[in-house]
Amino acid sequence: MKPGLFAKLNVVGAWLALLFLVLPALIAIPVSLTPKRFLSMPKGEYSLRHFTNLFTSPDWLSSFAQSGIIAVSTALLATTLGTLCAIGLWRVTSRYTEVVRAFLLLPLIIPQIISAMVFYRLLVPMGLIDSYPGLILAHTVLATPLVLITVSASLANFDPKLEQASRNLGAPSWVTMRRVILPSIKPGVVAGALFAFILSWDEIVVTLFISKFTVYTLPRRMWNGIRENTDPTVAAAAVVLIGVTLLAFVIYALLARRRAQMAVAEE
Repeated sequence: MKPGLFAKLNVVGAWLALLFLVLPALIAIPVSLTPKRFLSMPKGEYSLRHFTNLFTSPDWLSSFAQSGIIAVSTALLATTLGTLCAIGLWRVTSRYTEVVRAFLLLPLIIPQIISAMVFYRLLVPMGLIDSYPGLILAHTVLATPLVLITVSASLANFDPKLEQASRNLGAPSWVTMRRVILPSIKPGVVAGALFAFILSWDEIVVTLFISKFTVYTLPRRMWNGIRENTDPTVAAAAVVLIGVTLLAFVIYALLARRRAQMAVAEE
C-alpha cells in the first residue's frame, strides 16, 4: 500500500470515529427546537421556547452559576495540585516513583459509584455534604489525575539541561520553576486545566451522592428534568453545553496553533 493512500485512510478513519462519537450528541439540537412540552423530534414546526425558558428561569440560571463556580474552583485547585505532583515525580528518581504515580491515578480507575460512596462516607462527619467546599473537594480529587497525565506528557519533552543551566546561573528553585519549567510545559498545564473544568462541569454520579438541595448543579438539574417530567429544556441545556465545550476546544486549538507558528518563526 502506498504511503499517501495509507495516510488518507487514516484520516478517513479518524473522521468516521469522530462522527460515530459526536453524532448521537447532536440529536439534542433538533429535540431542543420542538414546540411540544415533552421530548420529541419536531415535525415541520420549530420553536425556541425551551431556550427562552433556559435563559429566563431562575432555577436553570442558578444551576449554570453554581456549576461554573464549582468547575472554575476545581480547575484551579486540580491544575495546581496536578502540576506540582507531575513536577515532583519528574524530579525525583526513585523505584517508588511509578508506584506513587499509579496511586495518584486511582481516581481514574475506580468506578465513580464507588468513589461517590467513599466521598459520602468521608464528607458526612466533616459536615461538607451539600456544600460548595464538599463538591469542589470531591471534583478536585477526580480531576487532578487528568492534570497529572497532561503535565507529565509535557515534561517528557522538556530538556533537563534548561533547568540545570538556570540553576548554574544562580537562579533559586522557585525562579527556575516560574521562568523555565512552567513556560515550557504551559500547553500541558492549559490542557489539564481544560480537562479538569470539563470533568467538573459534567460530573453527575458523585454530585448525586453528596448534594441535596443547597447545591444544585446543572448536570443534576438535567438529570431530574429527564427523570421527572422529560422537559425539553434539558435538550436546550445540552446544546448549550455542547457549544461551550466546542468553543473551549476551538480556542485551545487556535492558541496551540499560534504557539506552534511562533516557535517556527523563532527558529
